[in-house]
Amino acid sequence: MKVFLAVADDGSFTAAARHLGMTVPHVTRHIAALETQLGTRLLQRTTRRTSLTAAGERYAQSVRDILQAVDSAFMEAQSNTSALKGVLRIVAAPALTDALISPLAAAFRAQYPGISLDVYVDPQPVPELTRYDLGLLQVAEGFDADIVARTLSTSESILCAAPAYIARHGAPQTVQELAQHMCVLRRPAGQHHDNFNLWHSGQRMTEPPVHTIEVQAAVTINQTASILQMVLDGAGIATFTLDSARPFLEQGVLQHVLPGWITGRYSVLAAMPSRKHLPIRAKAFLDFVFDAHKAGLIDRC
Repeated sequence: MKVFLAVADDGSFTAAARHLGMTVPHVTRHIAALETQLGTRLLQRTTRRTSLTAAGERYAQSVRDILQAVDSAFMEAQSNTSALKGVLRIVAAPALTDALISPLAAAFRAQYPGISLDVYVDPQPVPELTRYDLGLLQVAEGFDADIVARTLSTSESILCAAPAYIARHGAPQTVQELAQHMCVLRRPAGQHHDNFNLWHSGQRMTEPPVHTIEVQAAVTINQTASILQMVLDGAGIATFTLDSARPFLEQGVLQHVLPGWITGRYSVLAAMPSRKHLPIRAKAFLDFVFDAHKAGLIDRC
């Protein structure tokens, strides 16, 4: 099963053999024996590529769950901290990598020296989870997908600007005045509208926005850390979750613009690829992140 899954994930017998430290003929014999035992073809092989058959796709999902169960049972039997070992594969959005993983990596490794973190940073709102043990996502209220997830935090998104910007240009007093201000926009690929949707604070995001204001983009970028730095430098007005903006508001380096209005509500989710058999090393990491988040040891998102 492990050999089959390696071929399915790596897309070739040669890559799977290299990954497993086996010879290609050895991998081929394993797959042939498995297909003979099952009485069906799992892989479609051509001179250019190897792909899953329909039966292979179904079997791959079952195998993944089975191997996760075996791994979980093994780790459960050795559940003291010193015995927690292996690679924890995590996929996370860039902002969550900066806020949740980077600040905790050293402390987590000190507590769990047998667990190594293999982190893939993916800007997609909902990345492919099946090849990872855990995914850290930030999604808008009303997000609906067939995933198993645990909510880390939920926060309204507000408009902010630096005191330097407000000193030069003033603060908008009505939502309509936003159209006259320079804004720093977070715009995903494929989106072409320079606007802010606005709801009343506390309003459900399933309701239409009260206002949609077309604004002037001083800068458009899809990287949260860059947006924060630009706004702190006085480039314009931007939207941040209240949790992420709070420390800067308390320090006085950001000011809340148009209180009572929000541009959305977002949750940080820890998503699992399966409803069953969360690897115990993934549970250890999740508990570590939740405890640190609750204690205020890491930035809220």
